[in-house]
Amino acid sequence: MDEMRVLMKYTDIPDQYTLEKYESNGGYLAIRRAIPYVQPSDLIEMVKQSGLRGRGGAGFLTGKKWGFIPNDSSTKYLVCNCDESEPGAFKDRLLIERDPHQLIEGMILSSYAIGAKHAFIYCRGEYYEGISRLRKAVQEAKEKGYLEHPLFGSDYSLTITVHPGAGAYIAGEETAQLNSLEGFRATPRLKPPFPAVQGLYGKPTIINNVETLCNVVHIVNNGVEWFQKIGIPGSTGTKIFQVSGQVQRPGCFEFPIGVSLKEVLNYAGGMLPGRTFKSCYPGGSSCSLLTSKHLDISMDFDSLAKVNSAFGTASIIVMDDSADMVKVALCLMEFYQNESCGKCTPCREGTRWVVQVLSRIDAGKGTKGDLELINQICHSMEMNSFCPLAAGAAPPIMSAIKEFREEFEAAIKRNPYWDALPEMPISYPYLKKDQLVTIRGIS
Repeated sequence: MDEMRVLMKYTDIPDQYTLEKYESNGGYLAIRRAIPYVQPSDLIEMVKQSGLRGRGGAGFLTGKKWGFIPNDSSTKYLVCNCDESEPGAFKDRLLIERDPHQLIEGMILSSYAIGAKHAFIYCRGEYYEGISRLRKAVQEAKEKGYLEHPLFGSDYSLTITVHPGAGAYIAGEETAQLNSLEGFRATPRLKPPFPAVQGLYGKPTIINNVETLCNVVHIVNNGVEWFQKIGIPGSTGTKIFQVSGQVQRPGCFEFPIGVSLKEVLNYAGGMLPGRTFKSCYPGGSSCSLLTSKHLDISMDFDSLAKVNSAFGTASIIVMDDSADMVKVALCLMEFYQNESCGKCTPCREGTRWVVQVLSRIDAGKGTKGDLELINQICHSMEMNSFCPLAAGAAPPIMSAIKEFREEFEAAIKRNPYWDALPEMPISYPYLKKDQLVTIRGIS
């Protein structure tokens, strides 16, 4: 399957980030077609019928999400989630740096559909160039009359605020992001109530990813049927695949959803000379890994869910036969330990415990039962954590142990006394403190 560039069609043009170049390539035609000729409810219905699913990871139907906004509220908000702190993800950075007006136009359409008069772009704080170009693009759109002015004879206008992020992975979780926008620490909120009912400043709020909002422009310009014909049933449209790791040509590639893993890897140049494919995380690091037996799998939401993995952000982190899976697992869990907000015990303590056990294994001091202990802790994290962070931290570790157990066992057996201690008698979901300290040596 060949690339099909829709969102990335003009990202290679050097000055596409300017208003003049964006308009010369058909920019801001979608809002002229939609406002005021299409009613907001009809625009929501268009997005529903298109089958557009969220491109930020969860894959929830965008039009259905918009439909949760209550009609009786006078104040509503749209928040664009551009925090993008998931390991292996960098597509949103490409879009905001190369084609920021595409996002702004998508936000105008989406805000019009849900009735929001004020929208926010919550951008990862380290994206200095992206933030600069977004602010410049917002100013250009304001001066041209696309923002903060009634549009095309209607009474609708929109204000967009660009808000640099707080430098935390957890701020990518939607309710933690709302807390951060309000000036508080980025910790997740209890749901329900969901943001569509009670979100930013207690008002109904829709939170969408950069790529999701950009797709709305093309649905309006090209029609619902055009969008439905791209991809596969249940996963329509294109997707920007980000390929990183041990490949020859890492980068962003846009394909119709349903392309095979092998085809994406081929576009990324394949493995480095003399190396063979070993495994990859297909949707960012917060999912179960795939191995060579999955090379022909369809890259879509449902197919990956069937093998207990996830499409996520389509951020493919590739490892070849030189990768040490113990070190990979340790590196990932150290990341999640560092990024835990500490609000709930399963995440705060579970990530720390797994790091300690994996560090011991990597140092050649592993003991009998360590792998079962890790799986039990990870299972507890999946089932009992407050937000998706710990639930996303467990699958990459558990799947690495499942698929490459012999590597972990070999690392453990480097310790000449690996079987000197009895196996820890664990019965999920309870982990007794005295067992953890005296038998497994965790402090």
